[in-house]
Amino acid sequence: MPGLCPPSDEQTVTIQDRKRGELPVPRGGVLIAQGENRDAIYTVLQGVLIRYRTLDDGRRQITNFLFPGNLVGLQAAFDEPFGHSVEALIPSRVCVFHRKDFTPLIAAHPRLGFDLVWMAAKEEAELEQHLVSLGQRNARERVTALAVWLLERAQATGLASDDNRFEFPMTQVQIADMMGLSHVHANRTLQSLRRDGIIDWRPGGLHIPDLDRASEFARLGPHLPKKSPYI
Repeated sequence: MPGLCPPSDEQTVTIQDRKRGELPVPRGGVLIAQGENRDAIYTVLQGVLIRYRTLDDGRRQITNFLFPGNLVGLQAAFDEPFGHSVEALIPSRVCVFHRKDFTPLIAAHPRLGFDLVWMAAKEEAELEQHLVSLGQRNARERVTALAVWLLERAQATGLASDDNRFEFPMTQVQIADMMGLSHVHANRTLQSLRRDGIIDWRPGGLHIPDLDRASEFARLGPHLPKKSPYI
């Protein structure tokens, strides 16, 4: 995957030593449920998952998307219940680590600890970008910013084609839940962006004809690609 930086041979051996198996997650399957406590930490190996928080009345806010290389369930390392749920958007597969094995893994390879901090900082930066969208961008800019971010993540992890197409089943309801829009408003926004040729986002996938134009429209600024570490 072009967007991921492989660990060293020595790190790979240690990681494989600590690995406790792989777990398939079917589309719509819940890997982690909000409020539960687990002794496992996961790395996404295949697929795409969503992370979300649900209110008592059933309303849901999607907070992030998890692609291959992303670490899932870090809260488990600190023996805390999860404040969110994680669900597979498409059929996915994760690598399983036990919580008790995680600290010795980092102790044996301090560089992995640095990588862990880097991944946490990167995720915080992504959440800041989403927060800016919710607070300052209009609906068309919000949806375009999300589309550009998803496509770039998909390209970096080998899930999108070279012609800026990402085939995945994301519904308008899920887009609305991520962008803080009503379902009706999300539908109208998608139709408007499709008419103007900025993005073409349908239930079966996403196509951005001109990535630079879409980035400029969403006021995302220059994109500086950097390979991500993973554990």
